[in-house]
Amino acid sequence: MTFEGKKKKAIALLEEKKMWRSNYAPPILRLCWMLGGKVPPPPFAPFWLNTLLYTAWFGPLWGVIMWFSHWQHQHFSVLRAVSTSLLTGLLFGISMALFHYWGRWKNKLPDWKSL
Repeated sequence: MTFEGKKKKAIALLEEKKMWRSNYAPPILRLCWMLGGKVPPPPFAPFWLNTLLYTAWFGPLWGVIMWFSHWQHQHFSVLRAVSTSLLTGLLFGISMALFHYWGRWKNKLPDWKSL
């Protein structure tokens, strides 16, 4: 089965389970799909992939916002700002990966490979 076929089947299953669309197709993921990315919906993605994806967008975005709103005026070093952003992004990524893992377990969803 192609990626698009699996994605449609997965989304239909998630809608059947009454999950919120923002949980299984967040805007950042829909953008990724529009650009041709082949990333499964978060409840079907492996833990490491969810951690990586959520860390990759949240850490830098949060860091830039914090730099311009607070850290620049508090004389944070760039190294401290980058390391704090990466750590915060990683904590957010792990939290979201755990959330989606729990959602998959709670709704008794199959693996992406077995769809």
